[in-house]
Amino acid sequence: MSTEALARLAEERVDHRFKGLPPDADGLTVGELTAQRRNLFTGGFSTPVLALSAERLEHNLKLMETYAARHGLAFAPHGKTSMAPQLFHRQLEHGAWGITLAVPHQVRVARAFGISRVFLANELVDPAALRWVAAELAADPAFRFICYVDSVRGVELMDAALEGAARPVDVVVELGAGEGARTGVRTEAECAAVADAVAATDTLRLVGVAGYEGEVPQADPERVRAWLTRLVALAVDLDKAGKFARAEEIVVSAGGSAWFDTVSEVFAGIPELSWPVLKLLRSGAYVSHDDGHYRKITPFNRVPEEGALEPAFRLWAQVVSRPSPEQAFANAGKRDAAYDLDLPFAQVVRREGAERPATGIEVTGLSDQHAWLSTASGAELEVGDWVGLGLSHPCTSFDKWSLIPVAEADGTVVAYVRTFF
Repeated sequence: MSTEALARLAEERVDHRFKGLPPDADGLTVGELTAQRRNLFTGGFSTPVLALSAERLEHNLKLMETYAARHGLAFAPHGKTSMAPQLFHRQLEHGAWGITLAVPHQVRVARAFGISRVFLANELVDPAALRWVAAELAADPAFRFICYVDSVRGVELMDAALEGAARPVDVVVELGAGEGARTGVRTEAECAAVADAVAATDTLRLVGVAGYEGEVPQADPERVRAWLTRLVALAVDLDKAGKFARAEEIVVSAGGSAWFDTVSEVFAGIPELSWPVLKLLRSGAYVSHDDGHYRKITPFNRVPEEGALEPAFRLWAQVVSRPSPEQAFANAGKRDAAYDLDLPFAQVVRREGAERPATGIEVTGLSDQHAWLSTASGAELEVGDWVGLGLSHPCTSFDKWSLIPVAEADGTVVAYVRTFF
């Protein structure tokens, strides 16, 4: 099913739905356009246009594959970052155990493209979604689905919705990252109560513990390590109490894109339990990385001998107004660029095939369809120039573009990534 579904993406017709693609490509299939290997800069693409670097994308995929293997971790990257089935499958080809997702719609997309292992990092209490999951589990013995539970009430709602299900739904108790953090059970005593509630059902099976260390209040290495140590201790205590009696392996899962080095360190000390332990890392932003938020906080900055991720996105916009020597406007704005954490970063200027650093040029604001550019004295910038912008926070970059060119260093477009948000 996955091969057929991916092949159908290449049969989709190019038209007005897809920003930045060449107008003269309308009517071609994505596969036909890919085969033409057009150049991003001379092949008719219109601005603004977002592109992924083919080389940097491959580098990031290989680096995290190597990292997970080196540290004895299973890897289920968070797919909500990209919601791109082609990237899901490339991650699986690079050793991923499965894909992490956040809401039922995303799971449906993954299943439509043949993803057989899904970790839902959320408590699922919607009856319609639960019945759909139960039907997927019944229809496909190879489908593995795990989700959070973080309340007795949630367990009760899940149990009611799943009555009569052919297979139990695997769940992990989510340990909250602290007072004032996001979701998750706040105390170990409450975790035990949730585990007991799961044990009282036939529709759910407790298989482990999980959480998200990125929500630890005032996170630093010591606080994150302390919370991860609590998570491991919770798994040990629940195991001693026989709470995983129906499991076939015990899942211990954490890992956003900011602290996976500390996750690796603490998970290395997980003791032997009554079942084999699946140490599941869920970092997802690595696939494209970025030029802002994650570039500043990546664990590879703290442990450089492990390697370095590379920002793979670049948004190309064109200067459309130069009203004064200190100001210019480019034709990409909030509809095109991530801006929830940092503004885009002016990196290069391209004119008549020549590229130079964007020295003295800064993005100071975004309107709906314009980037506000501040230009220092002597900054060379004219109407018609292309400006290459680095982006921050990939989680809100992919969702603005439904078909993204993947370009090699010389601009040759070798693939198109389809997203589903």
